[in-house]
Amino acid sequence: MKKNITLADGAGGPETAQIVKELFSKAISMSSTWRSYGIIGLDLMDDSGFVQLPNGSYMAITIDSFTVKPLFFKGGSIGKLAADGTINDLIVSGARPLAIVDAIVVEEGMDMDLVKRAVDDFVNEAIGQNVAIVGGDFKVMPKGQVEGLVIATAGIGIAKIPITDDRISHGDKIILTGGIGEHGAVIAAHQFGLELGGSAMSDSSPLTPLLPLLEKYGDLVHAARDPTRGGIAMALNEWAEVNGVRIIVNEQMIPVKDWVRGVSEVLGVDPLALASEGRAILAVDSSISEKLLKDLKDNGFTEAQIIGDVEKGNGEVLLRTRIGGLRVLEPPAGLMLPRIC
Repeated sequence: MKKNITLADGAGGPETAQIVKELFSKAISMSSTWRSYGIIGLDLMDDSGFVQLPNGSYMAITIDSFTVKPLFFKGGSIGKLAADGTINDLIVSGARPLAIVDAIVVEEGMDMDLVKRAVDDFVNEAIGQNVAIVGGDFKVMPKGQVEGLVIATAGIGIAKIPITDDRISHGDKIILTGGIGEHGAVIAAHQFGLELGGSAMSDSSPLTPLLPLLEKYGDLVHAARDPTRGGIAMALNEWAEVNGVRIIVNEQMIPVKDWVRGVSEVLGVDPLALASEGRAILAVDSSISEKLLKDLKDNGFTEAQIIGDVEKGNGEVLLRTRIGGLRVLEPPAGLMLPRIC
């Protein structure tokens, strides 16, 4: 057990996974017992946990906290982000989002207009996706004991077939629904004072149009993830480790906008490690990959691409570079970028 907590421990990379395993080792060891009662969860480190209902369907449960800085950014706000993040965690778990509860913590002295603006964004985004806000909590901390505004949420949904990340196998295809890193790049640009062009904005948005397609293809969708902290680099490495496979992705097929590349180059970060807040990465049976790709494009995911393949292996991720070579795609370690979500 490490002696002191660092910022990297909360950044969503390998350090976060390790500290969760250490702090919750006893609960994780009970996972197989709980699974016998229809409870799926902590051992998979997935976006949601599941509780089987008497009718055979599953209640999906997710929880998150949002501490982004700045609170308002090109393409969104902490309120919009909190709603989108909660909804998306349920959708990529195969669940239809039903309800959200929230806990809002505000620093003493904060401008009421800013608080109302953020909360309005949160409420409007949830209502716009037909997700009920059914309860919550509001607290004020003395000045200096919390920075600005923090929103924590828990979401509940119903899934006929839960999508868990432990079903990926040799022969699967990896599909990405759109351009990566746009949220992380916008927040980084705000924080470091970089100029952004008119087209640059966070991709924070609900993945609601994806849900009918996940339901359509059912258990042929073997895994789904919204690649937030740590980007697709982290998501792919977690998948490879959990399933004991090798994943090879083609750099040339990964959509990255020029302005995202520009921000990445200035800051010296890999765009594959930047957060997306309105994208999904899918591992699917090869028999449906082309059909699903067409459906994605027909349903608004115009940038969707098949970006890679799953092979037999031992938990590694390889990137086929633009010049044709292969390199190991490591999970992003350390403090990648502060306060992106």
